[in-house]
Amino acid sequence: MDRPRSIARRPLVALLTATALAVTGMTALSSAARAADVDLARNGGFEAGLDGWSCSAGTTVSSPVHSGSSALMATPSGMDNARCSQVVTVKPDSQYTLSGQVRGSYVYLGASGTGTTDVSTWTQSAPDWQPLTTTFRTGPSTTRVTIHTHGWYSTGAYYADSITLVGPGGATGQPPAPPTDLRAGTVTSTSVALSWSPAAGATGYAVYRDGTRVQTATGTSATVSGLSPKTAYSFQVTALNDAGESSRSATVTATTGDPGSGGGPSGLPPHALVGYLHASFANGSGYTRLADVPDSWDVIDLAFGEPTSVTSGDIRFNRCPASECPGVESDADFKAAIKAKQAAGKKVLISIGGQNGQVQLATTGARDMFVTSVSKIIDEYGLDGLDIDFEGHSLSLDTDDTDFKNPKTPVIVNLISALKTLKAKYGANFVLTMAPETFFVQLGYQYYGTGKWGGQDPRAGAYLPVIHALRDDLTLLHVQDYNSGPIMGLDNQYHTMGSADFHIAMTDMMLTGFPVAGDANNVFPPLRADQVAIGMPATTQAGNGHVSPAEVTKTLDCLTKRTNCGSYATHGTWPALRGLMTWSINWDRFGGWEFQRTFDSYFG
Repeated sequence: MDRPRSIARRPLVALLTATALAVTGMTALSSAARAADVDLARNGGFEAGLDGWSCSAGTTVSSPVHSGSSALMATPSGMDNARCSQVVTVKPDSQYTLSGQVRGSYVYLGASGTGTTDVSTWTQSAPDWQPLTTTFRTGPSTTRVTIHTHGWYSTGAYYADSITLVGPGGATGQPPAPPTDLRAGTVTSTSVALSWSPAAGATGYAVYRDGTRVQTATGTSATVSGLSPKTAYSFQVTALNDAGESSRSATVTATTGDPGSGGGPSGLPPHALVGYLHASFANGSGYTRLADVPDSWDVIDLAFGEPTSVTSGDIRFNRCPASECPGVESDADFKAAIKAKQAAGKKVLISIGGQNGQVQLATTGARDMFVTSVSKIIDEYGLDGLDIDFEGHSLSLDTDDTDFKNPKTPVIVNLISALKTLKAKYGANFVLTMAPETFFVQLGYQYYGTGKWGGQDPRAGAYLPVIHALRDDLTLLHVQDYNSGPIMGLDNQYHTMGSADFHIAMTDMMLTGFPVAGDANNVFPPLRADQVAIGMPATTQAGNGHVSPAEVTKTLDCLTKRTNCGSYATHGTWPALRGLMTWSINWDRFGGWEFQRTFDSYFG
């Protein structure tokens, strides 16, 4: 066994010199590490407007500013905390410092998606510029975080400036290759729908019109709107990722139509037929392949996207398995059918909810998960929009929530916020529809929530604040005029299912407006006629309240021409009524396409 070697003694001065050199080396190393840290926030001083930021209610101002020439001003409302956010590429398992200057009441600065603990710091009152700073460490696999600022509901405007995120920069790699197979789909007098094949490694896409970048997209489709009628345009697309932007794709050209050729909001025809397609389940109606849906159907709602749990906000769309739905097409064929329908001018939406898919966005976390998960479905399948079919106990009003114009209940406020976020994300031509039951809408003429003295069903009229808040974003409302109890109309008479009279009275309420819970000072304003379709069951097996083709014709005659009316006197005539919705395409096929033929024979 070796003995320990003796250690020679060194002079004290040599030891101190070595120590000093070691300390110097440590300092140099620390300085080098700090030098590797950079500010990763893009446009943190808002000198380039809102470039790099996504804001629900923000703009830039020249005064007041903390530094430079611009700052952010964002104004919360009763349903929106005016959040502005930015996604930043980071390194895993690394330390970051988030800082900014803010002023106003209740201003928040934070980061989410850190992979460890999300952070937020805030000030209750900052009459002048005040710094906010917080730190976090990324998780072992985290490559992106979202930094954000927001205010609080209805507390006035707040300001933010000089936002920085300091830490090691994330790996950027190489820009993707340009997209291929760019093609034009539906063309109206003011818009052109585009689609393309995905580019490997792309996290987003930029659309160019006549050489100018006009918008971005997360999926492989976009609709360029705001165009002039009867005008030729050229389009190109580039692919984006953290490393930069690809070269431009090949050019495709399209000429917008004559303004008199119809189209309407989101490219729908003047009169549209809407139907639900059983895409995730089977029942007695049988499975119908998407490619086999006749061209008469203008809007096809894929039923259903459902949550992983009632309160998770995590929506999943699981296609019906072959064991349950014999003849079901492959995912590739299903996606190809979606593109084919869109190329033919049809809209394909994901419908969320249904009888079994109750959704309660009780927290902001559930709200954000809803936006993320629904976006994933829309992007994966290249869909045109979203249908909200919340039923059961998805929506109800808290006892102190009595004003539909200023809701306070979290499940209501969060749903409104989520839908506005999705609409803003996908642009003006994003198709947003709703299919509430009469209990949640027209019943609000008599009852709203628990009532002034309590004791009522808190779900009564609970859709009204959602419809009202989104009326400028809403493409179609098609109330389910079936599976309903008697509902009082504007003539103060109860109307029951089974005849044209019920559909006429229920639709007249939406097109005329009505006092909520009988309060003449609290009136739900009417919707535009082009925003309204009438929901009916396709067959007697599809739902209670089926009516014959003759009763469907009487309904349309009365509402669009004011002829062939029954005992209910309407408050107007609406030739622009958008059309009909049915549950469902599958049941209509089971019934020999009677509902489709009735629509086609009436509107041509």
